Amino acid sequence: MGFIEHIPGTRPIPIPERHPESKGVGVLGLHEGRTLLLAMERCSSVHAVAGCDLNEEKLAASKGERPDLFFTPKYEEMLGRDDVDLVAIYTPDAHHGDHICKAFEAGKDVIVTKPIVNSLEDAARILETGRRCGRRLLVGQSSRFFEPFQRQRRDLEGGKFGGLCGIELVDAHYIHRMDWYYRKSPWATTETDWAFLGMSHPVDLVRWYLGRVAEVSAYGRTSAMGAEHGLVGRDIYVVNLTTEDGRIGRAMGHYGCHELPRARNCIELMLYASGGTSLAQYHDMRYVHSGPAGGPAVPTGFDPAEMAEVVEDYLYAGRQYYFNSEVHGMHYGEFANYAEYFGRSLIDGTDASPGLEEGVETYCVMEAVKRSAQRRKPVAIAPLLKEVGL
Repeated sequence: MGFIEHIPGTRPIPIPERHPESKGVGVLGLHEGRTLLLAMERCSSVHAVAGCDLNEEKLAASKGERPDLFFTPKYEEMLGRDDVDLVAIYTPDAHHGDHICKAFEAGKDVIVTKPIVNSLEDAARILETGRRCGRRLLVGQSSRFFEPFQRQRRDLEGGKFGGLCGIELVDAHYIHRMDWYYRKSPWATTETDWAFLGMSHPVDLVRWYLGRVAEVSAYGRTSAMGAEHGLVGRDIYVVNLTTEDGRIGRAMGHYGCHELPRARNCIELMLYASGGTSLAQYHDMRYVHSGPAGGPAVPTGFDPAEMAEVVEDYLYAGRQYYFNSEVHGMHYGEFANYAEYFGRSLIDGTDASPGLEEGVETYCVMEAVKRSAQRRKPVAIAPLLKEVGL
């Protein structure tokens, strides 16, 4: 077994042995996609083989970090390579539809960064193309693959706090000042809406636990910072969501605020269930949940009045894997986790979530959020699902 030494003086990350059926990955879009190129060094079921970007500086920078890979500014050239089994797409949202369909038609499976698409036309198109070509897709919903959120999910799936069926209220938010993002990606001010950008995190987290959403009621407005940057849409949202069986959730986002990271984490997911409550946090690697004051296991006849608050903090143990030992670096661990998860599902022939149909369904929820805020009235999801072919 080899090792990756990312920062001098830090403990190296072990390089796992490559699976004999490991999938070769070509990455399209080498800004955020560069992170995946580096993160796949810690995966066994996928490995990087190629990178593609129109920007020559980004190509050169990535080639300097991974000189062993093939790089090209031509997407079709990367798609034509036999060693590319899987394409990972990190391009501006409006291009996802075209890039996904081209990958499907070239016989490739796809990882695409969230949001999967940002128009009904593209949602219907990728769904039809994926079904026709028999290809699979994973939406890179990175929050799901961050350590506290993974542990929270395992607890609920394992029956703690009343299990998944015991969830009574889901509350998720993503709060982050985004003026830096406008400078990096000016298309975000005019070509999309924060209903699809930042809100893709909390909306997906609510959908992950509630299942199919029946109706949303949303309020939105544009912040002063957003207006200064010429934002045409909204960057503040408060959304109520409900399912057909009456379960409820809330998603909230603000992308022009002055943050208080000690008071509220950037992304938080609170689950209120019949048998207890849990909270997962990002960037801080904390998982907070209710538990018996006397120990980790609930004894027979346990009195809920004796419930205590349990704090599990994974920052010290996990910061190198998730952040490459940077101070709150970005996405290395989550990207590695979802790439490994999808690669393994392709090898084993198992389902992976959020897949193509679930991703399109969640897009429809985000579209309903945008429409509800515009119309100032609730919007049902069923007509949107029918329009895209679900």
